[in-house]
Amino acid sequence: MSYVKFKTPDNMQSEIKQVLNGIAKTRGSKIRKGMNETTKSIERGLAKLVVMAEDVSPPEILFHMPILCEEKDIPYGYIKKQEDLGNAVRINVAASSIAIEDAGSSENEQDLNNLIKKIETLSK
Repeated sequence: MSYVKFKTPDNMQSEIKQVLNGIAKTRGSKIRKGMNETTKSIERGLAKLVVMAEDVSPPEILFHMPILCEEKDIPYGYIKKQEDLGNAVRINVAASSIAIEDAGSSENEQDLNNLIKKIETLSK
């Protein structure tokens, strides 16, 4: 049993990374990094999108995340490697998960909403 509920195609993963990078570059954006921060963001209902790495070890640490997201009606997606997720949000360490709370600009918000629509079609 795994916490990865659906497969994210490679082209979608690169789009997720691109959108995350754009948001991370913007002043005023708010991205929570790491399992604890992401969990708090979901529980408080602040997360607009959650992205998890597929190669987290042990996988049990992220087991609760998709269930929480579904309870709170928060979209979520996956990226293959923790290093890629960390790099996408412009930190120099691996990240098991991230939550976007604020995109920082209306352009980023639009990109984020388009990405969320695409992810929601995958997860159904």
